[in-house]
Amino acid sequence: MSLEKLKLSKSLVIAMTDAGYLTPKAIQLKAMSRILGGQDIIAVAPEKSGKTTTYVLGVLMRLKYTKDDAPKVLILVADKDRAIAVIDQFVSLSKNRDLNIMGLYGTGGTDAEVSELALGVDIVVATPTRARAVYLKLGLNLSKLQTFIVDDADLIVKQGMQLPVAELARSAGKCQHLVFTEVVHDKLYKLTDQFMNFPTLLEVEEFENDQTEVVTQLLYQVPNYKTKVNLLHYLLRDDEVFSKVVVFVNTRLNTQKLVKSLESQREGEFSMLKPLHFDENGFDEFDDFKAEPAARVIVVANEGAPELDLSGIPFIFHFEVPEEKETFLSRIIKDQDGEDEVVSITFATDLELGQIRKIEQSIGQKMEVLDLPEDILIDKTSKPKKPLNKNMVSGEQEVSPSGGGAFHDKKESNAKNYNLGIGQKLKMNMKKKHS
Repeated sequence: MSLEKLKLSKSLVIAMTDAGYLTPKAIQLKAMSRILGGQDIIAVAPEKSGKTTTYVLGVLMRLKYTKDDAPKVLILVADKDRAIAVIDQFVSLSKNRDLNIMGLYGTGGTDAEVSELALGVDIVVATPTRARAVYLKLGLNLSKLQTFIVDDADLIVKQGMQLPVAELARSAGKCQHLVFTEVVHDKLYKLTDQFMNFPTLLEVEEFENDQTEVVTQLLYQVPNYKTKVNLLHYLLRDDEVFSKVVVFVNTRLNTQKLVKSLESQREGEFSMLKPLHFDENGFDEFDDFKAEPAARVIVVANEGAPELDLSGIPFIFHFEVPEEKETFLSRIIKDQDGEDEVVSITFATDLELGQIRKIEQSIGQKMEVLDLPEDILIDKTSKPKKPLNKNMVSGEQEVSPSGGGAFHDKKESNAKNYNLGIGQKLKMNMKKKHS
């Protein structure tokens, strides 16, 4: 499929070809016409799927030369490295245009940046905190803004920069809003709902890699840490199914915290690997846990963990998602010589879903999402609420919803397939294995 499908100008097609882009990406085919039409969108696509190129092309197509000193485009990114990469992309694709592009990502004084902005800039690429600091010094004029873009929105939310994003967006007034992200969740919607009215949700799922043979992957999406603990308690009550379990957390302090919350009447049932204190129940060697019949569950820290021989362990819990996807992958890729059936169960909050998507990209397939058991105790401090005033229109819909209500459609990829309960499905699987 040629670049002509994107309906770009001849000069941009030449620039794309010179830069090595010969065919359009799926997200570009899905989003470009809407961007050029001035619509607000939330575009969801995996890493390296062409999200940045999509909005760079859209901006270059729509940006008209005027004599205004104020910037016409503001792009918010997560960090300095990302800002530099976006600026480089603009430079690469706008060789024949006289554009003034400026980055705001420093940590020192803002006076020099305020002075440079006063000379006139077309496009500003900035971190949210820096852009807000310059704006509060009256150095960033948003009155002429045509396009407001949030790139890597899920990462910005994870870093806790929602406030400056929302303040800048509301200060900009009426303009086109484009949000690009790898994953959508409630925390991101709470941000976009503050400044977007009925944006179109566009989703693309591309798996660059072929499917990797992995153990059975099950995923629970949970609101917070306390609910994770309650869910783990709930599942581990079934000692017939969960007869030997390894639970991975991220730090050694978290192993101590979690084991203390897993109280048991049976001595030695719950333990940790390499306990922090001599009087804590645990094992210095993983093989000792495997050999001890009374030890049913061991909690292991990803932090400084040695490579473990997980053979003979039927259940692996990732209570916390490791920061490095390679750590996760090393435990779930099937051993060609291994015949044991293994189930990996992962608990992920909204802020961990980005890491889950990267893992799914690496293995070339989605994890199976499970419903939380109906009688699980969900921590009230952050219990999910029914969507209210979530101003979202699905990309498949061409009209606003009737009745005046705003809504977010649930992603098909997040649809729940069955309720694991206390292990009914797993019991069936285990019986098949041993029959």
